[in-house]
Amino acid sequence: MKHFVWTAPLALLTVLSLAGCGSAAGHTTNKNRTLNVTLASEPATADPNKDTDTNSASVIYQTMEGLYTYNKANKIVAGVATKVVTPTNHGKTYTFTLKKNAKWANGQRVTAQDFVTSLQRMADPKTKAQYASVLSAFKNYAAVQKGTLPASKLGVKALSTTKLQFQLSKAVPYFDDLVASKYYPLNTAAVKKYGQKYGTSAAKSVGNGPYKLVGWTGSNATWHYVKNPHYWNAKEVQIKRVKVAVTKDVNTAANLFKSDKVQETTVTGEYVRANSNDASLHTHLTGRLNYLYVNSRKTATNSENLRQAISAVIDRKQLTNKVLQDGSKPALSAVPQGDQANPKTGQDMAKEVGNLLPHNVVQAKTYWAKYLKETGKTKVTLNLLTDDTDDDKKVGTYLQSEMEKNLKGLTVTTTAIPHAQHVARDFAGTFELNLTGWSTNWLDASDYLNLAAKGNTVNFTNWNDSTYNQLLATADGQTGLARYKSLMKADKYLMSVKGYLPLYQPSEAKLISSKVGGLHYSLLNEAQYQYAYWK
Repeated sequence: MKHFVWTAPLALLTVLSLAGCGSAAGHTTNKNRTLNVTLASEPATADPNKDTDTNSASVIYQTMEGLYTYNKANKIVAGVATKVVTPTNHGKTYTFTLKKNAKWANGQRVTAQDFVTSLQRMADPKTKAQYASVLSAFKNYAAVQKGTLPASKLGVKALSTTKLQFQLSKAVPYFDDLVASKYYPLNTAAVKKYGQKYGTSAAKSVGNGPYKLVGWTGSNATWHYVKNPHYWNAKEVQIKRVKVAVTKDVNTAANLFKSDKVQETTVTGEYVRANSNDASLHTHLTGRLNYLYVNSRKTATNSENLRQAISAVIDRKQLTNKVLQDGSKPALSAVPQGDQANPKTGQDMAKEVGNLLPHNVVQAKTYWAKYLKETGKTKVTLNLLTDDTDDDKKVGTYLQSEMEKNLKGLTVTTTAIPHAQHVARDFAGTFELNLTGWSTNWLDASDYLNLAAKGNTVNFTNWNDSTYNQLLATADGQTGLARYKSLMKADKYLMSVKGYLPLYQPSEAKLISSKVGGLHYSLLNEAQYQYAYWK
């Protein structure tokens, strides 16, 4: 999950000086050159049990490795495990063998117990893991979360130092993606040492991936990924050092790239449109939806009429084509394009469902009148919470303009804050209107639809609808085409009552130096720097 101008301070520009020159004629001449990259906003944590935002996930993605991982072509392959296994017990039992040469960055061996430590800790309600629901299919998960069973009863067991077993309560069609992207190990000794402070800085984190995290204090805007010499596949990692700098302003990012002070950076909006013929510019749709959340916890915003009015007043095509201008696509429903295909016909669910979020100002005004009548008000002021990034500010300004222009008596104020603070307010529910988003780790509509489910820790709107919850429960007990149709039915119902308001499916635009190869992106994944090389 990630939300979306300030100009980067001079200190940020100076620290991004090019680290080493080198020649472009071959990999070996550049072997000690630092790769300089940017991140859109600050990470909140380096703890894989607790991350819920894409900036934290980016740090973890480069420095950690699960039983499975993704290869250069973004296909699932064995990571810490010796192979991708076939489950037994009707898809409910997974038994893994760990590589004997899988090690932590401190030289210690990665053991089956490290996975047990991680998953039990994540499921334990005392940890307050905000996305512990990714473990919901594990045996005894619900009882552990409720506190009626100890975390030691979760369906994960170390059979030996190198043998690990998962016991599920049901088969999960996208389980391999979860194994690759969410079920990371934790260094057991480090967790015992740092407790709840684990992952709050580089000094209180231990990675097992191709890079180790260096220099992140928990609040600073620059840090490094340094090659982990103990990584089992270290010989294939060509770039030894990657410098990361938080850069929120697109013009700053572009200028740093043009001066070769960074070799990979994200750009947005007007820059993408103005430079569409630039050979360094690469765009791709992401497995993500950005939303406008309306808080059902607040009296002023707990109204379907309000949600319907706001949704109908937004021209999503204008938002993507005129405001963002970066290849992003208007949301059609609660499921983004490319997320799930009909198992019988292969048709994309988003296209099969069709546009359930039409722009209709006349209808918006009708719903707005109903909202004013039910509240007994003629004038209403609502606050819109956003990140302090370039994209979020532009989208926030557009939404503010459209709502105030077409919904008479409505005043919208905006509050733009740093990403980590925004995430904290998401979970605290301290907002009225909230520009936020969700990035998935697997291609299945349930991940997006569950954002509106009762009891989901990331249901930030606190919206609760018994009909919708039953639709999800029905789908959860099905497989194949029946499950697909039930998920599609849930999508249609959610959009009919506007439980939350999808806005657009972001397209990510990257400037990539011609001197660097091996950076590959997909609907699910950022580029892995372990595959990058100097040309």
